[in-house]
Amino acid sequence: MEDQGGGGSTKQTNNAYVDTSKAERAVWLMKCPPLVSRSFRAPPSDPSRPVAKVVVSIDPLNSNDDDSPPQFTMELAGTEAGHIPKCYVMDMSKDFIPMSVFSDTPQGKISVEGKILNKFDMRPHNQNLELYGKLCRERTNKYMVKSRQIQVIDNDSGAHMRPMPGMISFSTSGPPEKKKTPAKATDTKRTRRDRGEMEEIVFKLFERQPNWSLRNLIQETDQPEQFLKDILKDLCVYNNKGTNQGTYELKPEYRKSGD
Repeated sequence: MEDQGGGGSTKQTNNAYVDTSKAERAVWLMKCPPLVSRSFRAPPSDPSRPVAKVVVSIDPLNSNDDDSPPQFTMELAGTEAGHIPKCYVMDMSKDFIPMSVFSDTPQGKISVEGKILNKFDMRPHNQNLELYGKLCRERTNKYMVKSRQIQVIDNDSGAHMRPMPGMISFSTSGPPEKKKTPAKATDTKRTRRDRGEMEEIVFKLFERQPNWSLRNLIQETDQPEQFLKDILKDLCVYNNKGTNQGTYELKPEYRKSGD
């Protein structure tokens, strides 16, 4: 960036100018529920009236105590708010990364509107919890309503649903599709053997050959995969690399006892 003009109030970046005259102005960042946001955007009945007011409560006896910070409450004004809760608690936080607010115009003018000093999270006041809960239930019920409807047909003979002679049309786009057969399930339910019996079977398999893949062991033993993995974890070592990558082999202590 390069300073353009006196006072460093305007800077240039990528052939565009950014107005930084308000860069140090303190700004509040507020996260509010969607229904409050919609209330703010709704056209007011009286443009001269404020859409809301913020009430700051300070304990004069503990005004300098960090454990007793000011309490912020927002009250929505006007009738355009409808039946939504009017009172909200604003939980203040200063623990966030430094941020600034930018704005732009259709003409391409970019400005820094200020630096965020405090961050607020809005939640319904205790006195409005019942009303807010009711709105949430209404919204949930609204989205649970199925759009599919059942319509009663007066003519229940079904004649209008059957093709009449001479009205059958055949598709010329290609041969008729073959009926797809459902794929057979590859996994069948396997019954566990006794663990001691399974360990003996595993030892005998490794006497046949020193390395086995999990897939081949499942085919040989016909045991559930997880049950077989638990046994292999105790008796074997899994090769992650090398010529026998992806296979199991007996731990050295079991190979010695086998020898």
